[in-house]
Amino acid sequence: MSRRLEIILGPTAVGKSGYAVRRALEVGSPVISCDSRQIFEELKIGTAVPTEEQLAAVPHHFIRCVPITRNYTAGIYEVEALELVNRLFAEGHETLVMCGGSMLYIDAFCYGLDDFPEVPLQLRRHLMDCLRSEGVEVLAQQLKDLDPQSYEELDLSNGQRVIRALEVSMYTGQPFSSFKTRRFKERDFEIVKIGLERPREQLYERINARVLQMMEDGLEAEARAMLPYRDLPALQTVGYRELFEYFDGRCTLDQAVRHIQADTRHYAKRQLTWWRRDPDIRWIPA
Repeated sequence: MSRRLEIILGPTAVGKSGYAVRRALEVGSPVISCDSRQIFEELKIGTAVPTEEQLAAVPHHFIRCVPITRNYTAGIYEVEALELVNRLFAEGHETLVMCGGSMLYIDAFCYGLDDFPEVPLQLRRHLMDCLRSEGVEVLAQQLKDLDPQSYEELDLSNGQRVIRALEVSMYTGQPFSSFKTRRFKERDFEIVKIGLERPREQLYERINARVLQMMEDGLEAEARAMLPYRDLPALQTVGYRELFEYFDGRCTLDQAVRHIQADTRHYAKRQLTWWRRDPDIRWIPA
């Protein structure tokens, strides 16, 4: 198969963006972002988008191009990214470079997603209100009653994922897990996954330092500007939700920063746990 797409993946702060730009320059490819938060145009600092130098070095796709008010999903990304990739191959590219750390987006692109039913926005808003007022533990218990399999499989600290499974189960009367067919879709190009890794201590040092740099760059102001939109799915992410807690008076700013660092480290650990199950990834030192 002559058409080849390389996916540069790895935990947050490992150095994916720099590596992807260098590789893209080598093969004459743009960089196709596969990040579920860098795609939102209002979120720059907290999502660690590529630097201005990196963006200028090669064309980038799916970076800050969608408003946070749009309900952008992995399913939409699968369709739009495939359309872009096929167009770029048709234009003569033989090797393309994709880069990102969003596990679900990468899986959607590589294998496709099952077709889940649409859920009324009112139900989602109601569950978001419950998440804010009662906490994710209450929603997780409801999910356990309706769909024990999803309860066992999901990251129960991720309120957005819990809500997604719960809303489908509540709306359809069937467990969210029953909609998963695990039928992989075929792609007509070769996919090569390259995982970047660093020693854990070094990765955690990079994460802690990057959070401090984000604060210096104005993350607090960026998060404050997003307060009117805090219930949107795009804002249910590390770096913003901790500062929302600070704005609500539930912790000090120093505590919020430490929470961001700790939650980012936990996220990196979940990313690695997810990808370690994939034998197709070739791991290399970052």
